[in-house]
Amino acid sequence: MQENRSRRSNDQRSEATRASLLKAARKLFVEKSYAETATPEIVAEAGVTRGALYHHFVDKRALLAAVVERESQSVAGEIERAAPESLSPRDALVTGGEAFLDAMNSPGRTRLLLLDGPSVLGRSIMDDIETRHANRTLKDGLATAIEAGVLPPLPLEALTAQLAAMYDRAALAIEAGGSADDHRAVLKAIIDGLVSRSC
Repeated sequence: MQENRSRRSNDQRSEATRASLLKAARKLFVEKSYAETATPEIVAEAGVTRGALYHHFVDKRALLAAVVERESQSVAGEIERAAPESLSPRDALVTGGEAFLDAMNSPGRTRLLLLDGPSVLGRSIMDDIETRHANRTLKDGLATAIEAGVLPPLPLEALTAQLAAMYDRAALAIEAGGSADDHRAVLKAIIDGLVSRSC
């Protein structure tokens, strides 16, 4: 029994250390950029040892991958909460897309997911992360709409990739000061244009 309690305690400490590293890394990557952040700064910000950093992450790049994974997971969660299954397939797509843009308003998120992530980790790793999270929600919504006859039977992988790219570009444009209302109106019109094709 004592051994089980000790194991739980060690696991909790390990998880707390990992969480501190992720929080510190996110903060510094956003404030300074990935390239300008050194591992000693991350360790100091997290209040842990350098050994603790390398116990959890092979290197700074692996730490970025973990930060990006967590951010992408958070975006997917926000989309899923905003677009429950009770919505019609068309409304779920529109609402889910708007939720994505809202989620990307979180400070530093566009830098992490759309700039530093792809630049440092590469397109293949980013595709894997996005496929597990935000792009999965989009793909599921599109598949549901196609099966319901709300969208035409277009190739699902290509449709997901093209629409995801449009939403990413909109998020970057809004971050740079573009009109959120304009981008939302265009994206909604694209969804409605696809819906009208199936009618």
